[in-house]
Amino acid sequence: MEGRRIFPSLTVEENLLLPARDVPADQRAERLERVYALFPDLKERHANSGTSMSGGQQQMLAIGRALMSRPRLVLFDEISLGLAPIMMDRLYEALAELRAAGLTMVIVEQDVERALDLADEVHVMEHGRFALSGTAKTIRDDPMLRHLYIGTGT
Repeated sequence: MEGRRIFPSLTVEENLLLPARDVPADQRAERLERVYALFPDLKERHANSGTSMSGGQQQMLAIGRALMSRPRLVLFDEISLGLAPIMMDRLYEALAELRAAGLTMVIVEQDVERALDLADEVHVMEHGRFALSGTAKTIRDDPMLRHLYIGTGT
């Protein structure tokens, strides 16, 4: 979802409905209500242009649009990049809800603490290679994580 790729000429709701255009109307409406329940900001702004919202709201729209196709797997790449802390909190709350609902997610994130709080399995990369792999608890407790992340001695 890098770049969000929101269609500026479409409303929030039209952006959301686009990936579900071939879905029967009752299912499309049900999916839309689930997205609105997850992101109430989008429901409030359903008739606004998708690009007239804040960066965090646009990120919600990009996520909501992806969810409209009922994916089995979603890749989130730097979801919190450039967002205000309150927006990051709201997005990560939504990711926690999606996780609880059983959605499989691959999250590429530099905010290590947030990612560790959400993850089951973690892979930390250094120079394009896996430097650490394991459960979130194992990685959180590994002194090498601090070294890799901020460059301190082990």
